[in-house]
Amino acid sequence: MSDRTIEDRLREEYFDLLPEIRRVAWQLETEIRYATLSIQRTLTHSEQLIVKSRVKECESALKTLSRVSEGRTFDPERPGDYSLLSLPDLAGVRVLVFPRKRLTEVDIALHERFPSWTAKPLKNDEGAVLAPKYYGYREEVGTRVRGEYQVVPMLLGLFWEVEHSAIYKPDPRLSGRANTREMNRLRKDVEAALSRFEDGFESIVRDRI
Repeated sequence: MSDRTIEDRLREEYFDLLPEIRRVAWQLETEIRYATLSIQRTLTHSEQLIVKSRVKECESALKTLSRVSEGRTFDPERPGDYSLLSLPDLAGVRVLVFPRKRLTEVDIALHERFPSWTAKPLKNDEGAVLAPKYYGYREEVGTRVRGEYQVVPMLLGLFWEVEHSAIYKPDPRLSGRANTREMNRLRKDVEAALSRFEDGFESIVRDRI
């Protein structure tokens, strides 16, 4: 009888898939850069559009898969039920856009490039959409791995990068302490403040034109 756990099997699967995951991330980043090139050329000196790809780390993938499993844990009696291929975000691209008025333009351009991809927008706790998000396959790449892309207001996206490291993947000594009701309230306050800043900036730009 094997002593390997479900986590051991999933780690092995991850490293078997890693070349494919990287290929999807590179392909997706390249396609998105090309699809947004015409928009890049029209940006003014105060506007920005940044494309950033990432490959989901092994332990993060395992954590995500266990979180969406029944009971938020792996059932040792059903090892065949679990595969990292069920995750839609092993390879991902985030498109950071400033100011926010450019977001719809970028979203439309990418939807034309990936028309069959499934939409699953990022929402806040009240259900309001914060950023468009899509996932799907690129059949021409010949891979089993799905890709995901997000189009995010730049200030919000940069904050999420900091918040993700501090709250979602904290220092082990802070485990269970960082994700508190108070920190969630402060996160909402920051997100609201960043949105107000972008609204104020766009109002100034409109008044000057």
